[in-house]
Amino acid sequence: MKKINSILQEVLQKASPPKQELASIKELVDDFLIKLTKRIKALNIKAEVFVGGSFAKGTVIKKDPHDIDVFLRFEKHENLSETTEKILKNFKNVEKIHGSRDYFRIKLKENAYLELVPVKKINNPKQAENITDLSYSHVKYIKSRIKNQKIINDIRIAKAFCYANNCYGAESYIRGFSGYALELLVYHYKGFVKFLKAMVKVKPDTKLIIDIEKFYKNKRDIMIDINTSKLESPVILIDPTYKQRNTLAALTQETFEKFQKQAIKFLKSPSLNAFEIRKTDLEKIKKEAKAKSHEFILLEADTDKQPGDIAGSKLLKFYRHLEEEIKPFFDIKNKGFNYNKEKTARCFFVVKSKGEIIVNGPKAEDKENVLRFRKKHKNIFTSKKKIYAREKIKGNLKDFIENWKSKNKQKIIGMSVIKLERVG
Repeated sequence: MKKINSILQEVLQKASPPKQELASIKELVDDFLIKLTKRIKALNIKAEVFVGGSFAKGTVIKKDPHDIDVFLRFEKHENLSETTEKILKNFKNVEKIHGSRDYFRIKLKENAYLELVPVKKINNPKQAENITDLSYSHVKYIKSRIKNQKIINDIRIAKAFCYANNCYGAESYIRGFSGYALELLVYHYKGFVKFLKAMVKVKPDTKLIIDIEKFYKNKRDIMIDINTSKLESPVILIDPTYKQRNTLAALTQETFEKFQKQAIKFLKSPSLNAFEIRKTDLEKIKKEAKAKSHEFILLEADTDKQPGDIAGSKLLKFYRHLEEEIKPFFDIKNKGFNYNKEKTARCFFVVKSKGEIIVNGPKAEDKENVLRFRKKHKNIFTSKKKIYAREKIKGNLKDFIENWKSKNKQKIIGMSVIKLERVG
């Protein structure tokens, strides 16, 4: 435990942004808010401004760039994005981000952006049309519950751990732990290490249910009250500000298992490496593939969609589709996907050819279709009154990708991918 505490102290120092940097960002944010408030009053719009996210809750970690969440709470609930755009008309460095409700990204300086999000001012969480409408309640809850500096420090450590291991964020190309969920979990388990120990105990065939405010009497009531589609995550964390919401609904089994693997590794052998962003060593993977007579290929895909969650999710979906197209012909030994947060992603595959595939044919009694099948295929055999054909796989993965691209041009465009090329 002494070793862990020593490591966590060092992690905290590395993960916490310098006070001078935070002060500089705060000054820029305050200056922006003064101008924003004046503009709102000049337009006679009834809206409150509040800072949310990690900056408001004191749990911010060192990231590049910093995103500061600022919310506009409107009393009138119509045309929120349009009204916000009107308010920002004369502001510089503003970019509209499309989503379930459009919001705006404002560049404060090279490594700091302000995200201005229009939300409804609501009295009851059931009135929320968008998750961001609950943001005010989230900030209020965390600030009222978490006043212990050790817990705040441990939240920062938990965020740094998940960030380093690509499990931080509810975005659809990550499907991990949101900042709010990590704040709740560390608070609930009273520390980072206890949080890890609880998470590694969760088995793939079970669901861990956490109801901090004890809204429900039992698991059955939760399953009845919450939408089934929101209960698929391996951990269900009831939102303390809205009992019909699972805060971890975005968390997938795949991301959770990746998190568990790193958590187990850290608990068994504590190391600073667990908190360091590790780049995939493609040269090493390539050499290992060659040594085993496997084929390595590195692809780059571009999309025309807006950078962020939209572009990331489109590129991830395309990568997964391509993987499924490769599987019938090649055994995939290793694979990886990396989205650059803009409009490009890279993915790699290490494969071994299956040598041959079995093609399904018609039933043996279907004479007409059997004849057609025999004309197309040579190596025919019958099994359980059905016709099959063995076909040798010609060429390598590189050839397969080129042929697939040629045959599926419209499908690729339909998946919002404007370029796909081999880069290694």
